[in-house]
Amino acid sequence: MKYDKYDLIIVGTGFASSFFLQKYLSKNDSTKKILVLERGYFYSHAEKLKVRRGETLPNSKYEPKWDDLVENFNPKKDWHFTTGFGGSSNCWWGCTPRFMPSDFKMKSLYGVAQDWPISYNDIESYYEEAEQIMQISGPDETPFPKNGKYPLPAHKFSKVDDILHKKYGNQYISQPTARASMATKYRNACMASSTCGTCPVDAKFSIENSGMTIYQDSRVEIVYGAEVYKLEIVNNVARNVCYVKSDKEYKIEGEVIVLGANPFFNSNILLNSGDKNPLTGKGFGEQLGVQVLIYLNDLSNAGGSTWVNANGYMLYDGPHRKDHAACLIEVNNAPFLRFEDKKWLNIASFRLIFEDIPADNNYITTSDNKLKPQVHFKGRSEYVEKALANAKEKLPELLSCLPVEKFKYLDPFPNEGHIIGGTRMSKDAESGVVDKHLVHHKYRNVFVLGAGAFTTYSASNPSLTLSALSLHAADKMF
Repeated sequence: MKYDKYDLIIVGTGFASSFFLQKYLSKNDSTKKILVLERGYFYSHAEKLKVRRGETLPNSKYEPKWDDLVENFNPKKDWHFTTGFGGSSNCWWGCTPRFMPSDFKMKSLYGVAQDWPISYNDIESYYEEAEQIMQISGPDETPFPKNGKYPLPAHKFSKVDDILHKKYGNQYISQPTARASMATKYRNACMASSTCGTCPVDAKFSIENSGMTIYQDSRVEIVYGAEVYKLEIVNNVARNVCYVKSDKEYKIEGEVIVLGANPFFNSNILLNSGDKNPLTGKGFGEQLGVQVLIYLNDLSNAGGSTWVNANGYMLYDGPHRKDHAACLIEVNNAPFLRFEDKKWLNIASFRLIFEDIPADNNYITTSDNKLKPQVHFKGRSEYVEKALANAKEKLPELLSCLPVEKFKYLDPFPNEGHIIGGTRMSKDAESGVVDKHLVHHKYRNVFVLGAGAFTTYSASNPSLTLSALSLHAADKMF
């Protein structure tokens, strides 16, 4: 490494770290020394496509399986994530709805869980900034407040979408998405291949194709293969970052430390560092996703222009959240077919996504292997189970404008690809781990970024919100 001490050390290169660094660089002079420690490696989009086609490459080892990196104590529950340059921007599917204002006020509005220490209005401009960086495709009218327009036009509706949008207006919209509706400087237009994990035409935003030049900045040094496992704390100040690279131990001094790994590894680092906050690692989880196939009579559901064509908010907000969870409807436009003559496209597919609430019996802790956190997930709350039952009851009436033959509910998905909680945001150390600027309540030179800091889960996809929170934190603190 170039220096013995850095002004800023960042762990990880995913959404949270990259958006934080983007704002930090814009606000600081050229003398700053910044070190980025990435546990994985740079593994290009072109290389990923070759592996997806069945080719064997020497560096395919740079994409380890998620379950080799943690000890998962619930074999029925998956936790998909990727490591390496760009983090989960490499495996996400590009869904970017904002949270609703009520998501930040669950306690005061509904008596559930606790309120966030910030409001929707506090980060609205940072939502806007993140959407510009990601070049989001989205509609003019939305159910959440929005001051500006999306950078790219909304994706086109299918026939079913047209009918439902006509009935529900801005409660049923083209999904805001990082899958480009038209070609941009760095990305091609979405071809609706429904293989978004590794987009074959590179239409989906990632850190690699973002156009951000943060990792080429002369102030930034990046070290790959650096597996961070703890911070050395002196008088409640983090002095050194400890990591393993090629089976050798290293430590490096930093003035400010930013943990931007996923919730499993951020929690593991803090616990290995001696963090005694009883909520560190507690209350993690994710949303529940359930697919329902809607068989249609004399209606061919043709059209649409991306994988998730629309979002329905008809079951999302309202007084029912005192009793059961919000539900966001993702309307899939994958090639679902009926194997019946003249009814091939007489089908729609909705993915019902339900928020859950943090529970302390779902927790992350350390293991005998300092690099490998233990993941203990006991199950979902009654709050979300009641919401699923309610949705099954309400859906026939909500879709009465369609010629529905029948509904077929599939088994819940083993994961949503959204790991949330473990280092929740709060007003004080008695109710959470980090403050409204994502600074650790006790270690005041440590930021803990990402969806781990969410106070509650929301039914909406987390990547846009965690990116906006990183922009907000760096802007307010530097």
